[in-house]
Amino acid sequence: MNCLECGEKIIGRSDKKFCNDACRNTYNNHQNKDSNNLMRNVNNKLRRNYRILKDINIDGKTKISKSKLDGLGFDFDYFTNVKVYKNGSEYKFIYDYGYKLLDDDFILIVRNQA
Repeated sequence: MNCLECGEKIIGRSDKKFCNDACRNTYNNHQNKDSNNLMRNVNNKLRRNYRILKDINIDGKTKISKSKLDGLGFDFDYFTNVKVYKNGSEYKFIYDYGYKLLDDDFILIVRNQA
């Protein structure tokens, strides 16, 4: 059997796929790399939004003005899912942090503890 990354002959166990850790890491990094700029840009925006909500929402529930969130670079077009509760409240989530638009241009930030 030859190494999937460099093609060198593998010595050792019969189920080994790589000749060393460097080849294994290089191969996996290539496989897991964002395939194009669009994916990379979307993932970066989601990460930025997540960090902003996490840094603001220290107590588990926080109210902030939309303009402050805008000023921090939050992009309201990027979120991972929408959850509508029985009472009709709609929250947009970035993984486990969610936000709801309130009256008077305010945002309620929550953390969904699974």
